Amino acid sequence: QVQLVDSGGGLVQAGGSLRLSCTTSGGTLATYVMGWFRQAPGKERDFVAAIWRSAETAPYADSVKGRFTISRDNARNMVYLQMNNLKPEDTAVYYCAASHHYNRSPTAVLHWGQGSQVTVSS
Repeated sequence: QVQLVDSGGGLVQAGGSLRLSCTTSGGTLATYVMGWFRQAPGKERDFVAAIWRSAETAPYADSVKGRFTISRDNARNMVYLQMNNLKPEDTAVYYCAASHHYNRSPTAVLHWGQGSQVTVSS
């Protein structure tokens, strides 16, 4: 069973950048569709981005399109989320996610990271 560990969150001013990392172990990363979700206080966990097993497709939520980039390195068992031009509304806990199939619903996720806090100040 794969384990996911998120890292790279922090506090940044609006317009700044952060890169989240997801370190995976205990499984073969290449067999999973990987993604990122986020959850703001008092809100549901929402889809942010996903990336196909060989990185051939990467859908994004409309709210982050053009600002965030998801990538993966199967050889190093790593998944990344580069976040540019951050806005205060991006403030949330960000979770790495592994699934067998692409689905924007968090109920379809098989494995979760522990979450990494991202706070964007105005």
